[in-house]
Amino acid sequence: MDHPCHKCAHSVEDGRAFCSLCGAPQIRVSIPEAPVELIATGGDAFPSLVQEPGPGIAVVQSSLLPGLWSHAMRPCALAAAVAVVLMFLGLNPFVAALGAGFLAAIFSQRRSPGTAIRPAVAAKLGAFGGLLLFCMSTVLEMLAVVVLHKGPELRTEVMDKLQQAAARYPGPQVEPFLEFVKSPEGFAFMMVASLVLGLMAFLILGGLGGAVSAAFAGKRDRH
Repeated sequence: MDHPCHKCAHSVEDGRAFCSLCGAPQIRVSIPEAPVELIATGGDAFPSLVQEPGPGIAVVQSSLLPGLWSHAMRPCALAAAVAVVLMFLGLNPFVAALGAGFLAAIFSQRRSPGTAIRPAVAAKLGAFGGLLLFCMSTVLEMLAVVVLHKGPELRTEVMDKLQQAAARYPGPQVEPFLEFVKSPEGFAFMMVASLVLGLMAFLILGGLGGAVSAAFAGKRDRH
């Protein structure tokens, strides 16, 4: 049997996750007498997407959750693109990661109007936005190093910062560490470690930004 799409009224076959005409997710609106929490039956990877249902709050079927995650790719990528532009204009990278997570949750919410995203899911969307931001910024920086031949300039800049840090925080282990970093193996090790720590920071800050966005949206809806 078919049913009309809630967005464009196009006929959609029952069981399909999205409308073939406009791409809107096919959701059910439920108005239960008591608050009910929807739990995904497909595993623990996708927790409940919506907050406690109430009048006008959409309830998403658990079987549609994987499709909704793929549907969130575009808003998360858009949030990361906005953040990477601001970062290259001078915004602090960690602030950019927080903003990417915040925007990822907001853009995902706007793609599914009437669906309240839970903070836990918004945090995952934000972390995904932070991951995309990290990938975009890393690729752009690598292209700048390769195309513009900024490898020696980057090494000099990193070593200058390390020298300044060593001058501010002197210690018996500082000189051996600097000598290790000056070697090709030590410099490569430091760069890999910096990438790993940067990735972790972007994921955490992106998730935090997504959770904060969902919390603000929840307060606004209650008012």
